[in-house]
Parts: sequence; structure tokens; C-alpha cells
Amino acid sequence: MLLKGKTVKKILVIDNKTLSRNLFVKKLKDKGFYPIGAKDGIIAIQKAQEELPDIIISEINIPQIDGYNILTILRQKSATLHIPFIFLTNSISKADIRKAMELGADDYLIKPCTLETLLKAIAIRLERQTVLKNFYTEKFKVLTDSSLDRDTKTKQLTQKSIFPSVPQVSKVFEFIEANYNQSITLNDVAVEVGYTPTYLTHLVRNLTGQTVQRWIILRRMIAARSLLLETDLKVEDIAIQVGYNCTVHFFRQFRQHHGTTPHAWRNSHKHYENVYR
Repeated sequence: MLLKGKTVKKILVIDNKTLSRNLFVKKLKDKGFYPIGAKDGIIAIQKAQEELPDIIISEINIPQIDGYNILTILRQKSATLHIPFIFLTNSISKADIRKAMELGADDYLIKPCTLETLLKAIAIRLERQTVLKNFYTEKFKVLTDSSLDRDTKTKQLTQKSIFPSVPQVSKVFEFIEANYNQSITLNDVAVEVGYTPTYLTHLVRNLTGQTVQRWIILRRMIAARSLLLETDLKVEDIAIQVGYNCTVHFFRQFRQHHGTTPHAWRNSHKHYENVYR
């Protein structure tokens, strides 16, 4: 969700007590968040999968499905596995806390809880998410950098180093790796993994900071650089081998990523290689 050009963080609040739930929803809304309320476990799981909130805050003792089972179910689904989960509960026993952490909870707050304490816990989780996204974004920039020293990085790039290790979208990257040299699109990837294109775009961008299409292009550019350096194939043939039916489209994307044409890139890097042999 966007507000005046700024991304507003979604927070799912799960609590069967209307007064408590509405109070936290109101306070979070006043602080600029986009809170979503859920009164029981069934509604909570449904909203978690539909809304893909940035954080989930849940009571433990709630109807239909309790907080522990909500956490367990969401941790088993690829779309919601990554969402930070904070318990905000009246349960104060050490056994409860231990069970929550063993199930994968990110934090455990005990009622009554001040707004400041809750906001601090939220801020810590959001900051960790930002750090993760920035890490993958910087990694992506390095991989698309046109000023690589000779062809060292190009030759060393493999599937494991190209794609981030994110279990929730590993099938996406496996499909791209196996089919990047075909005319695949976002829709093809979405069908393969069983998601809608819109949902998949949101999921991959949320986890890696880049879109599915950007990862497809990255994989193709790496393959193209390798072929430009290691073979004498015509650029038009290389375009076809890395998944482009339209050579003009390949030229355009190559220039966007490298600031020069495939021909010029090949000549400059081969010249550089010969000088330092």
C-alpha cells in the first residue's frame, strides 16, 4: 500500500477481544501503519495469505485456531514463511515462551504492553527485513556491474551465486535457471510455481528487492557475457541462445545493463584480456 509516495507497512493484528484488538489497530494506524484486524484463527490465516502483511502480531489464546497453530501453518506456506511473527499475549509462563520461540516466533511481548514497547519490537523486525533486502539489492548491482575486472566474475557466476538463498522462492530461481534460454516471461514462472503474476511479483520483490523479470534478465546477461568472451558466435546468435527472439530487444537490454553494445563490450574485454595475458 502506498501513501503519498511512501510505502505503508501492513500489520495484521490477531486478537479475539474486540476492545484490545481495536485499540492496537487504532494506535498503529495513528502511527502511520496500515493495520488489519482478525478476531479468530481462520480469519487470520485467510487475511495473512491475501494481504501478505509485513508483520503479524497475535494473541495465543484465540478461537478456531490458536496462535501457536497460526504460526505453524503460516511457517509451512512459502508465501508467508518470511513474515515476522510477534506474540502479544497474556500467557506468561516460561513453557509458553519457549514453545513460541521453538515454533519460530520472532518476539514475545506480554500484556499489558505499552505502545512504545510494541513499536520498538516492530521497528527491529522491519529493520532486519530492510537489511536483508538491501543485501540482495547490492548483490544484484554487483552482478550487473559493467566494470567487471576482465571476465573473472563472469566465469565464476553460477546458479548458487547468482540467485539469493531464499527457500520461499527457490522454485522460481530453479525454473529461471533451467529455462532462461527460452522465451520465458513472468506469466510462465507464475504458472510453474502456482501463483498469480501479481502475487508472485509482490512476493519476489518483497524477499529480494528485485522483480522476477529482473532476475530473468540478469541470468540472461550473465550467459551472454560468457558467450561473448568464450565463443566467436555472432551477437545475433548469442541473443537467441540466451532466450531472445528479437535481437533488437537483446541489444536494448544489454545496453541498459552495461552502458554499451554487445559488440563494443566484447571487443573491449577481449582486448583487455589479450593485454594482460
